Amino acid sequence: MATKVKSFTDIKDQFDAYIGDIVYATMTTVDAKGRPRARVLIPVWETVDGRPLGWLATYRTPVKAAHLAGNPHTTFSYWTPRQNAVSIDAVAAWDGDPETKRRVWDLYRRTSPEGAGYDLGRFWRGGPEDPELHVLRLEPWRVQVIRGTDLRSAIWDAEAKR
Repeated sequence: MATKVKSFTDIKDQFDAYIGDIVYATMTTVDAKGRPRARVLIPVWETVDGRPLGWLATYRTPVKAAHLAGNPHTTFSYWTPRQNAVSIDAVAAWDGDPETKRRVWDLYRRTSPEGAGYDLGRFWRGGPEDPELHVLRLEPWRVQVIRGTDLRSAIWDAEAKR
C-alpha cells in the first residue's frame, strides 16, 4: 500500500538510508521511438529548499545525449535483495557551468564513503576541468521509497515538470 506524503522531508531519512546502502542506480531514458535504454550509474542527491536535487557526473555519450535531447525525463531505480527500493522520476538537463562542475565534484567527494559518492578522479584525471566530465542536473518530480519488510511505500510528488 502506498501513502502519499506532502513534504519530501517526510521520506528523506529513508531515502538517504536506502540510497547510501544501495549506491548504484539504474538510469532509464527513451529514444526517439520510445524504446527504453538502461545503464547503471551513481548519482548523488542533496536537499535544496526542502526538495530533492540530484547530480550525475557522467560521460556525454551520443546515445545518452540523443535520448535526453528528445525527452529529458528519466527514471532512477535503486533496489536491494532485502526488497528496499527507491524510484525517482526526474527531468535531466546538462549543466556545463565550471562552478557547478567544481561543486558537484566536491559533493561526490563529501558523500563518500558513507553515502553514494566516490572520488571522481578515478575516471576524470583532469579534475573538475576535465573536458570529458559532464554533469546532469536531476530535478525529481516524483520519489517513491519502498520498505522491503512489509512492502509499504511512500510517495512524494512535486506536481511539476511532468
